[in-house]
Amino acid sequence: MTVRPLRLESTYLLVNPDETVTPIPVSPDFWATIGQRTDIHDGRMVMRFFYDADWTTWEVHPHADEVIICVGGTFTMVLDLPEGERRVELSEGETVVIPAGIWHTADVPGEASGIFLTVGRGTQHRPR
Repeated sequence: MTVRPLRLESTYLLVNPDETVTPIPVSPDFWATIGQRTDIHDGRMVMRFFYDADWTTWEVHPHADEVIICVGGTFTMVLDLPEGERRVELSEGETVVIPAGIWHTADVPGEASGIFLTVGRGTQHRPR
């Protein structure tokens, strides 16, 4: 067994239904081809992203809630709810749960980073 450090921005962790963890190397086209992947369909991915600008797309995860933890800077999650847009500002150490099926994007006023826990299966994107 090899135990080594990983960087969550270049190697996602897949928490499998049997509670084992599988490292998933990330290629530049990872999100563009997520619908074609069969290796991540039944687990939850743990990832880290760094941002220095607003997101250019909306995304939705239809099969499960998404947990977002701000680990640096601040950013505002923008949720497209049936009753209208809702903004949730996050600072370092704060967490939000985005319900399954809710389109969301983010405004990033400076440099920020977050850890995301989500089900990749069925993830969709649309232009902002």
